[in-house]
Amino acid sequence: MFRRRSSGAPDVLDQAPSGDGGSDADPAQPDRPGVTAAKGRPTPKRSEVERRRRQPYTAPADRKAASTQSRDASRTARQRRTAAMRNGEEWALPPKDKGPVRALARDVVDSRRGISEFYLYGVFVMVAVLFLPALRKTLVVDYIVLAILVVIIGEGWYVGRRVLRLAQQRFPGESMRGVRLYAAMRGTQIRRMRMPAPRVKPGAKV
Repeated sequence: MFRRRSSGAPDVLDQAPSGDGGSDADPAQPDRPGVTAAKGRPTPKRSEVERRRRQPYTAPADRKAASTQSRDASRTARQRRTAAMRNGEEWALPPKDKGPVRALARDVVDSRRGISEFYLYGVFVMVAVLFLPALRKTLVVDYIVLAILVVIIGEGWYVGRRVLRLAQQRFPGESMRGVRLYAAMRGTQIRRMRMPAPRVKPGAKV
């Protein structure tokens, strides 16, 4: 009925854990390793954090102040865009001026002095001449106008052809549509009135 315990087996006594500090475990520590204990406060939501980071916005007191504030903001944005467009920044340029091909065309035109850029000055002179009774009925004015047109067309054709050749060599994958006319029209503008402003000086190598 009763088995005899082996003489070599040690006596093992089951001892209950003492509640007076017999265990070294800290009840505040988590049972699983690597888990951070609770901070004692809820974690803020992402929307609340982002709302705190934003600068406070003070609404205008009346409609007149709101309208003034809106006009000031619009004027500042327009001035910033105009300055960026004049400097040739890509984001501010209109579609007709964007792209490396159009930038090359502007540089080629701006790197040379042409007769066509004085076209507007010639128009002013012609208007003044028309008011002179002695020259009003002569053919001098007609010949001058015809000569100006021939020069503008010839110079525009030459510059446009040069721009097209350089663009095909440097940007073979870009569209060349309208680049010759674009270069010719820029050549007829007064240099200081060109937009975007010239970024190369006359005589510079492009």
